[in-house]
Amino acid sequence: MDRRSFLRTSALGGTAAAASTLAAPAYAQGKRTLTLVTTWGRGLAGVHDSAQRCADSITAMTDGQLTIDLKAAGELVGAFEVFDAVTSGQADMYHGADYYFVGQHPGYAFFTSVPFGMTAQELANWYYQDGGHELHDELGQIFGLKSFLAGNTGAQAGGWFKKEITGPEDFNGLKFRMPGLGGKALGKLGASVQNLPGGEVYQALASGAIDGTEWIGPWADEKAGFQEITKTYYTAGFHEPGAGLSLATNREVFESLSPAHQKVIEIASGEAHQHNLSQFLANNGAALQRLQASGVKILEFPDSVWDAFGKASMEVHAENMGDELYKKIYDSAMTSMKSSSAWLNKSSGAYTAQRDRVLG
Repeated sequence: MDRRSFLRTSALGGTAAAASTLAAPAYAQGKRTLTLVTTWGRGLAGVHDSAQRCADSITAMTDGQLTIDLKAAGELVGAFEVFDAVTSGQADMYHGADYYFVGQHPGYAFFTSVPFGMTAQELANWYYQDGGHELHDELGQIFGLKSFLAGNTGAQAGGWFKKEITGPEDFNGLKFRMPGLGGKALGKLGASVQNLPGGEVYQALASGAIDGTEWIGPWADEKAGFQEITKTYYTAGFHEPGAGLSLATNREVFESLSPAHQKVIEIASGEAHQHNLSQFLANNGAALQRLQASGVKILEFPDSVWDAFGKASMEVHAENMGDELYKKIYDSAMTSMKSSSAWLNKSSGAYTAQRDRVLG
């Protein structure tokens, strides 16, 4: 039995045993402080904002009965240590991008983004209407977590490069920062893929430790200062067409809360998800104009590169299909995406194309 199967069996068995012995959870009384760790450096544009909004909203909506003590990456644990910190009980909650934890289970990628996957709207449709949240919860039960979407960056950029990409062969030997399943796909093109926390990316690019990086999009990338290092920027990427962020609470801690406080966490997460998406999308256009004005060259990958991205991405998905839960999540997400896309392309997609044509 592999580690994931063992964890799944153990966790679900433990849940069933607990349910048979407890008539109802014992809710903690009085004021509580919950420690929230994040994968974000303090002040990282947009992503740290979403974590802080969740913390502030929960504290405000409970009138201080729940106080959320936010610890940015490195203040209590490292950026990529937050998952283990919460599952072990060292911290109560984390806010982050769940695709950082594909080593725990590859299915976590879907709750951030997968290559050639869902846009932000398609992700929301799946998550809130087509069973995505229930699958997030099923996955969380394995590791003792209760998770909710709590942010979204919208479509992410293809990234910053020291030189232009003219064909798939240009990725061979390229040292590039890209997490998640997108990074695994890029590795199939010969790239040396690095998975670095956001707070470490600028220095790695400046020092030459990496040759290129994706981060988020024009606003967050401008704030990070990548335009100070290179002027070659690809604005459309294959890897994160609508990247969700998550708020996850240790399941025992979550179940010790009153139903009202549990609902507050759910509502605060949902509100942060929508607020964060609008934050990124409202700021990206003006930031892109500023980047262009500063001499940044805005480019798109040629079709040969997109084709190579697609082939590599499908290989990565195929390699994970032996995991029953991964396949279940994949099938659910793709079915929902195709259904949503069939309408969105014929309605809002067609409208915006005509609007741009008419208005110029």
